[in-house]
Amino acid sequence: MTVLGLLQEVLREQGMALEQCDALAFGSGPGSFTGVRTACGLAQGLAFGANLPVVPVVTLLAMADAARNQGAGDNIMAVLDARMGEVYWAQYRFDERWQIVSEPCLSAPEHVIAQEASSAAGNGLAAYADRFTALHSVRRWPELMPHASQIASLGREFVQQGQGVHAREAQPLYLRNKVALTTAERTAARGAGA
Repeated sequence: MTVLGLLQEVLREQGMALEQCDALAFGSGPGSFTGVRTACGLAQGLAFGANLPVVPVVTLLAMADAARNQGAGDNIMAVLDARMGEVYWAQYRFDERWQIVSEPCLSAPEHVIAQEASSAAGNGLAAYADRFTALHSVRRWPELMPHASQIASLGREFVQQGQGVHAREAQPLYLRNKVALTTAERTAARGAGA
């Protein structure tokens, strides 16, 4: 079944039409280039057709929200495997609403900076477990990943705060310009690891 087919099924189960929604939220990234671009394009197309606002939700914030819901505390470092030996990361603090401690960025795991984080969550922790020098005393939740339920929940909050945008203004959050290593770079990396 296609994404549009799944969406139609969910709306049918809820007994509503797309036009009855208040807004459309999507995971804006960072993450897989194709996944983020697809999510944005789908949200934009549907929003244009139904005349709805769009709410881009940062994937790392959704991960922090998932961790908080699992008991990870209120000061959370979200770390997503960015491949190529790097991670996407950001730090958030919850105090009645989410606040940004460190903006989303891309770096080597050794360059992650934790500002009194109580916990760290995400698959980047497992992918590069031995390379996180700044997270040695932080509780880790490597199995936690963002989910559509966090995107929807945060999207609802953002709409209530008036943070929706017109479909033409919705953009993916890209932190990397280069999405793959060249053959020479992969060969050099293998040689360095030997």
